Amino acid sequence: MNLTHFIGRDLHVRSPLLSAPFKRIQTTKATSLRRLSLLTFNGTKLLCTCLLFVPIFAHAQNQNWESWFSSQINKHPDIVAAKEQLLSTGALADASERALYNPELSTDYTRNGDNNDYSVGVEQTIDLWDRQGARRQKAGFMRTAAQAQYQEVVLNKSADAIDALINWRAARSAAVIAKSQQQQLNSLLELVEIRQAAGDLGSIDAELTFLSLSKQFAQVAGAEAQLQMAEAMVRELLPDWEPERGIIPDDFWPSNATYPSDEELLKHPKVASAYAQWLTQKEEAEVTRRSAKANPTFGINAGQEARENTVGLTFSIPLNIRNDYSAETRAAERMALETEARFRAQYRKLRFDLKGAFGAWQSYNLQFTQWQSLVKGRIESSGDLLEKQWRSGDLSTTNYLIALNQRAESLLSGIELEKQTRIALKNLMLQSGRLIDLPPVQHDFSIE
Repeated sequence: MNLTHFIGRDLHVRSPLLSAPFKRIQTTKATSLRRLSLLTFNGTKLLCTCLLFVPIFAHAQNQNWESWFSSQINKHPDIVAAKEQLLSTGALADASERALYNPELSTDYTRNGDNNDYSVGVEQTIDLWDRQGARRQKAGFMRTAAQAQYQEVVLNKSADAIDALINWRAARSAAVIAKSQQQQLNSLLELVEIRQAAGDLGSIDAELTFLSLSKQFAQVAGAEAQLQMAEAMVRELLPDWEPERGIIPDDFWPSNATYPSDEELLKHPKVASAYAQWLTQKEEAEVTRRSAKANPTFGINAGQEARENTVGLTFSIPLNIRNDYSAETRAAERMALETEARFRAQYRKLRFDLKGAFGAWQSYNLQFTQWQSLVKGRIESSGDLLEKQWRSGDLSTTNYLIALNQRAESLLSGIELEKQTRIALKNLMLQSGRLIDLPPVQHDFSIE
């Protein structure tokens, strides 16, 4: 879906400006025209090649580029932080699976007259209502939520990097067009001055060309500034990126975008994370409900009292009379309902975002395809035709300069259309979870 297909064959076409110079000027200004011809040919070549997005890694498989891209994303500090958060949550999940109560050791010593009374005892609280079982279930959902959150961070960071690469390529092409236009105007100004000296053109033609050239300096500066900012953004996201490598290969983009199923949407990291958080909060509510119930404590002790050996059993249980902890249970249940509503809202939002992304991509793709069909074969021919008309006197210098600007604007429109089409396709792949390969979240998802 780039512009290579319909302008590649025009790269080696020589401009009529070079092939049909004025004979009268050629005999007197041969050296100037040879230098002018070289500048014009290079400018024409640059103007054509600016739209060729040829991947540096065209000889390598797409998987190699994706592997390199993934390694670059994993080096970003935000991904490192997300990885540590994933490991931290895993440690908390491990803690939730451990036993709730440790045995307690108690000792007692009393000096009673000539007697040394002492006792040693052990106590253990029993998890009568299986609160540990609910915590174990919660730990599994915590790991699932953490995994999905980590994948969401990786997915979003990858989307930012793809965006940056698309913007950089477009900015580079726009900068090449601006420089090429400047070079063409500079060459044109030389030729106009030569023709003015020969009496073919008036001074107004040179002035108009000079004004157009002076205006082009600001456009070149703006295009180069945009390129520098775009490159800085790419380097911030991809630490080892260089302009000579890491360009998105064409086969990275799907040939035909399809709409994902509801089951596939439920496994999107954003939805999977919200779903797992809901299940985590449901288990937390169950843990709170079981924690409100009293657990008994049993103990055994042995010792000596008044020089007599003693053995005893102890039993204790909290009396939830003044506070039955029902308020905590209600709060946890409400939080579970809240996270469920957030999950459903996230799923609903993703469906509509996906619908909008699909429609946007279809619109941009249609317009870009029509632009390709319209411009196909006319990029070089239009420039040649305009120059022939200007050289023959059928086209004034004013109209020729206007036409050159319109031609450059058409090329810039093509770059912008291609950029927006790629960004729209990237958004569609992002919303469907197909932008990069992610390991499946280890859980079965369903929604009623």
